Amino acid sequence: MKLIVGLGNPGPQYEKTRHNMGFILLDMFAEDVGVTSFKKGFKGEYAKGEFKGEQFYLLKPMTFMNLSGESVKEFVDYFKIDIEDIIVLVDDLALEPGRFRLREKGSSGGQKGLQNIINLLKTDKIKRIRIGTGEPMKNDVVDYVLGVPSLHEQEKIDKALDMALLALKYYVATSDFERTVSHFSTKKVIENNEQIN
Repeated sequence: MKLIVGLGNPGPQYEKTRHNMGFILLDMFAEDVGVTSFKKGFKGEYAKGEFKGEQFYLLKPMTFMNLSGESVKEFVDYFKIDIEDIIVLVDDLALEPGRFRLREKGSSGGQKGLQNIINLLKTDKIKRIRIGTGEPMKNDVVDYVLGVPSLHEQEKIDKALDMALLALKYYVATSDFERTVSHFSTKKVIENNEQIN
């Protein structure tokens, strides 16, 4: 059973901010595959769904970003989720707007929600899809990540989100992360995506 975790901050004031790319992508996936009802629990909101015969859980921690791991740890412990079946959707300052990247393991790159998950699960072998938001011109990282992208940036981010959604669907359908990385990280984008739609 896969667990798809979208990271963000709860509340309408944060909905369209750079730091909420994980929530945004998870909501796009939920809508696309027909998951309409979330329950409250495990310090978050969660749902269960199925796509292409593969079952999954969706989880949106409501702890605020820096404590995301508390929700994930409770959920993983309760449902006995294997670490290898977790994938985290997260924003990334190191990637420019319009880019996304899939990684199977590694450091958090300074993303505090992801770092908290790594700390509490005691492993960095956590799959993730990173959505680029770019770096601030000045040293005001907090204001930047909690800010709303410009129209020009948002157009690029929307394209990255669309591609990331295809990648996520492909991974859920195939359960093959290496193959997903090969298709989407080397720009071998599937022109005819009937197999994942």
